[in-house]
Order: sequence, then C-alpha cells, then structure tokens
Amino acid sequence: MDTETKREIIMENYTHPTNRNKEHDDSYYMVNTNNASCIDNLNIYIKFENGIIKDISFEGEACAISVSATSVMINNLIGKSKTEALNYIKEFYKMTEGENYNSEVLGEGNAYSDIYKQGNRKTCATLPFRGLEKAILETNK
Repeated sequence: MDTETKREIIMENYTHPTNRNKEHDDSYYMVNTNNASCIDNLNIYIKFENGIIKDISFEGEACAISVSATSVMINNLIGKSKTEALNYIKEFYKMTEGENYNSEVLGEGNAYSDIYKQGNRKTCATLPFRGLEKAILETNK
C-alpha cells in the first residue's frame, strides 16, 4: 500500500469514523480504553451473538490515529468470530511492532504499517484493539 493511500484511509476514517456516538442498548458489552500520556479515552461498545461480533461502536475523545484506527477496526471486525478478531488483533500488533505479519488479514489496517517507526503513535493505533481484546477475553470466561 503506497503512502498516499495510507494517508487517505487514515484521514477518511478520522473525519468520517464508522459508528461513532451510535446508539446502543444494554446488550452491548462496554470497555474503556485510554492512554495515560495523552487525551485518548474511548468507550467501546461491542455486541456479541453466539461468538460473533455483531456490532461495535465507540464514543470519547482521541487523536486522529486512535479515532481512525477504531473506525478501521470496526469496518474489519463486524461479522467476524471472536477467534478471527483475536487473530486480526495479533497481526495488527505484530505490524505495529515492526515484525513480520500477514498483510492479507489486515485489509485497511495496513494503513498503519509504518506506525512502528513512531513509538508514541503505536499506543494510539493499538488503543482500540487493546479494548476489543480485553472485551473478548473477559466475555470468554
């Protein structure tokens, strides 16, 4: 993916994020995820049905990287099983660490493939993924 395409994906998902401030009911599991070193503080709402992610929405204040990464995560993981989501998250983490990863799994998530070069932005990009991972692990108990 070229640099301009990466930039377009990030900016589009920042300016028009998927499911931000969307209504949700009590059937959603809520998890808060935040970055202690900046303003990033998101509540992520996930609806699971029979081990499938049926819906994800979010609210809160965060930087462009966190908001766009949340939107990309939502676009890529609604309709996936918890196992598929955990695999996606694992590959995203590998990518943000500069490790070898399966780019075919990530789709638009590949827009963040250079984030490992900016350590402070890595936390921003992985923020929603840490929240979703926590929700999946807690609901698997």
